[in-house]
Amino acid sequence: MSAHIDLDALLEQLVLQEGSDLHLRFGEPPFYRIGGELVKTDLPRLDDAELERLISAIMNPDQQKAFYKLQEYDTSYEIPGVARFRVNCFIQMNHLAVVMRTIPIKIKTIDELNLPPIFKKIAQLPRGLVLVTGPTGSGKSTTLAAMIEHINRNFRKHIITIEDPIEFQHRDRKSIIEQREVGIDTNSYSEALRRIIRQNPDTILVGEMRDLETAAETVTAAETGHLVFSTLHTIDAVQTVDRIIDVFPPAQQQQIRLQLSMTLQAVITETLLRKKDNTGRVPAFEIMVCTQAIRNAIRESKTHQIFTAIQTGARMGMTTMDQYLKNLYLKGIVDREEAIAHSAHPEEFNNTV
Repeated sequence: MSAHIDLDALLEQLVLQEGSDLHLRFGEPPFYRIGGELVKTDLPRLDDAELERLISAIMNPDQQKAFYKLQEYDTSYEIPGVARFRVNCFIQMNHLAVVMRTIPIKIKTIDELNLPPIFKKIAQLPRGLVLVTGPTGSGKSTTLAAMIEHINRNFRKHIITIEDPIEFQHRDRKSIIEQREVGIDTNSYSEALRRIIRQNPDTILVGEMRDLETAAETVTAAETGHLVFSTLHTIDAVQTVDRIIDVFPPAQQQQIRLQLSMTLQAVITETLLRKKDNTGRVPAFEIMVCTQAIRNAIRESKTHQIFTAIQTGARMGMTTMDQYLKNLYLKGIVDREEAIAHSAHPEEFNNTV
């Protein structure tokens, strides 16, 4: 039997150490992820009884029932005044496991995060689709929260978010903002999106375009005159456009190309790198802003041409990931190896720096 672990104390320690995640699994002590690296705590190993006790502290009886039925469950947990946490409970090798991701209570602004100035312009667009993409844990939620907060602080808009679960909690500033959680406030992304037009929004955030229905409803919402933000787990703008189109049956693909070519405004791809001085991590971006040339490439099924347009689109605020990485390296923010490790074309990158 493992000793009882104080979950709140464990999470407070994670926040103090500026860690991003807490991992709880059978037969191992708790692990933190700090600066991208997994760090083992010196606490006792966890057994199933202790994991069950921790899960019952996170979830109410109905959520526990749903978890044991589905064998995985997403929810959130809050320690008032400390932070909120995105929680994923799952089963591995017939044992319980939990991963908790830190969501800071304070939402940092675009300036505080040192994000490229073009992000403010993108957030100020009157309509269209903006996608923030990248692997899990690459900072997408933080970037989106900063862009939503920019609208919230500067414009009188009606913002609706649909999230699974709700991450950053916004409060009304100049805008009014409603946040809906899938599974609590609505049954699904697509269900919420189908009715969202009647709620008179200006700006919509869709947590993730995870299936055909959600993708179709998201593009339609952008087409009907709203500014819509969403995320995908893709590694660049070309793959993002192709992924959306590939979700649809072949008979609908030409139609979605046409819709995307008219509604897509920007694709921001993000990754996080370790800083050279080991004081944390820094984001790097590929930024695509839709020009007429890019719209034509999407419509005519020539997405491979998008990369060249990004390479030459600096005056529009565009940058390739490699251009951004080179800049971080030349400024001495990241070391050469870290930049090369995140490069889309490592050999070519190696020859140019």
